[in-house]
Amino acid sequence: MTATPALAGAALTLLTCYGTVGDGSNDAGSRDAAPRDAASNIDRPAEAARDVPEGAGDDVLGLDLPAPLAVIDATTLRGKMLFGYQGWFGVPGDGSSVKEWHHWFTASTVSSALGFVVDMWPEVTELEADERFTTTGLALPGGAPATAFSSFKEKTVVRHFQWMRDHDLDGVFLQRFLSEVQDPRFFAFRNQVTRNVRAGAEAHGRVFAIEYDLSLPAVLQPMIVDKLKADWMYLVDTLKVTDSDRYLHDAGKPVVAVWGIGFIDRPTTPQQAQELINWFKTDAPAAYRATIIGGIPSRWRTQTIDAQTDPAWPAVFRSLDVISPWTVGRYADDAAADRFMADVVVPDMAETEALGIGYLPVVFPGFSWHNLKNSTRENQIPRRGGRFYWRQVTNLVGAGAVMMKTAMFDEVDEATAMFKLAPSDAESPAQASFVTLDEDGESLPSDWYLRVGRVATQVVRHHRPPTSTLPIVP
Repeated sequence: MTATPALAGAALTLLTCYGTVGDGSNDAGSRDAAPRDAASNIDRPAEAARDVPEGAGDDVLGLDLPAPLAVIDATTLRGKMLFGYQGWFGVPGDGSSVKEWHHWFTASTVSSALGFVVDMWPEVTELEADERFTTTGLALPGGAPATAFSSFKEKTVVRHFQWMRDHDLDGVFLQRFLSEVQDPRFFAFRNQVTRNVRAGAEAHGRVFAIEYDLSLPAVLQPMIVDKLKADWMYLVDTLKVTDSDRYLHDAGKPVVAVWGIGFIDRPTTPQQAQELINWFKTDAPAAYRATIIGGIPSRWRTQTIDAQTDPAWPAVFRSLDVISPWTVGRYADDAAADRFMADVVVPDMAETEALGIGYLPVVFPGFSWHNLKNSTRENQIPRRGGRFYWRQVTNLVGAGAVMMKTAMFDEVDEATAMFKLAPSDAESPAQASFVTLDEDGESLPSDWYLRVGRVATQVVRHHRPPTSTLPIVP
């Protein structure tokens, strides 16, 4: 479905690349469930080794933050803010077999102002010449050609991990779309991106884990369990991802996330999902077992709005090791985020705590898909300089969340990216409209959301208290 989201209490109806987004008007209601004080409920993460160069302590923002961790602890989810990493950008000439402007433009091989599918433009001035690919007929307002990057290039992905290291971020969930890897071209592309992510994590002391998206053509849907098993075994046996000391573990096993369980617009059945969960937890040979995170609907507990109503689903959800309800677009401003917190998240957390399963909530900086859909207004969910994101983070930590996921690190298609972005129109192609960092009336540096992510990570680690206002200024 396609609809225009409205702010300030009106209904919000969106469709993200991950699933149907609920009606924000259903989130209204009394706030009679106050968030718990986190202090007595959290197991604080163990300290990891730190890089402490001379004079470290006060970072460039003027905050008294700890120096960046040199190596992130890869043995636990707890105390981590992990970022989704799409890694799906391809360009002609990047050396891959895809040979198209993948996830940049709608046209397969030609860059065109009419074909943009991104709503934000990356800041690429730090990239070297062999990392920048020139678009055709597109230019910045000053006349310089507009250039984009490819996730196929190891140097670029490793650079992204350097940015994570520089801003003290923990690491990523690398997205792996089951539909894509059925195509030999994209199977090769995705495998190289996986190698790149591993190289970046190992070079810069970050962590990574695989997150599957359960998208498959209808004709292959009956084989979804076998397809996913085979792909995971390939990653373990051939790419040897779990041999890396940077591959994230929890409860003594590698972490695998599976997104798309129980959504109303996803055809995977409860029986298929349960078979996958059982296989990862106990039925697979020991080398393939994992701590499994389920990317599930925001209303998994009540089976409303974005969740399937089959009575078999509740048992499936509750059999996961960790649940991660998808919340991108479920609210659009602070008031709606507060209502969602009280009415949905706090009861969710109480139930998962009683069940003894983990809870990995999702936060996001904002949202826009004007160019992708060519039918909606721009900047549907404003970022407000990071304050919208900060409100979500501090709400969750105040309620006792011990881990968190940010959507996303590099998602410019739907404008949820947190990496370095074009600060203004001067750094974006002149032939189309983009959400730039000054969209909401503030002049911000290209790495602003990496800086915001840094202080958010410090709060999740309990290295810094969750203040009511964003504690940094440009």
